[in-house]
This record gives sequence, C-alpha cells and structure tokens, in this order.
Amino acid sequence: MPNSYIYIMSNTGLTTLYIGVTNDLERRVLQHKLEIGSEFTKKYKLKKLLYFEEGALIEDAIAREKQLKRWHQDWKWNLIKSMNPNLDDLSISWYDEEMLKGLDPETSSG
Repeated sequence: MPNSYIYIMSNTGLTTLYIGVTNDLERRVLQHKLEIGSEFTKKYKLKKLLYFEEGALIEDAIAREKQLKRWHQDWKWNLIKSMNPNLDDLSISWYDEEMLKGLDPETSSG
C-alpha cells in the first residue's frame, strides 16, 4: 500500500497549479476542496485534482515534489496531460455532497 503521494491541483480556469505531498491523498484533496490547510489553495480556489503519483516513502515524494516545483510550466502541463489528457478532476467521484459541505456524515442529522 502506498505511503505517500505527490499531487497537482488547479482551479476551474486552469490558470494556477499547486504541487503538494501527502500521506493521505483523499483526505488532503478534501481539505483543499473545503479550503482548509492552505492559504494559497484557498486564495486561488485550487479544488481540481489534475494529477497524482503514488510512492512508498514520504522522503521520495518530497524529493519528487521539489523536482516538479522546479520544472517549467509547459513540462508540468505535459506531465498532467500524460495521465489526464482531458484535464478532468480526478477526485470527482470521491466525495458525497455532505463531505463537500464540510459536514461530518457520522454526526450530521437529516
């Protein structure tokens, strides 16, 4: 089972990219969608998961994140399009409406 991920988020207009690293991709993407934990992603509305890589060691993911952050913008877009040619939100089916409203389905009523 993977222990680390690097990922790339963008906004609806695809004008800004954010490269991050995490040990729990679904949790971290949800945080971005709920605008929790990153002022940058909150400011630029970076809620669309465009790309991710799975890895075993968090140290390797951090090194890869640093590498990708140094890349030219065109290289980043080519990498994204190699996995996701339609630039779809790869997390579109991961969450239900309750989660996206920031509600805990276990504790909310109705």
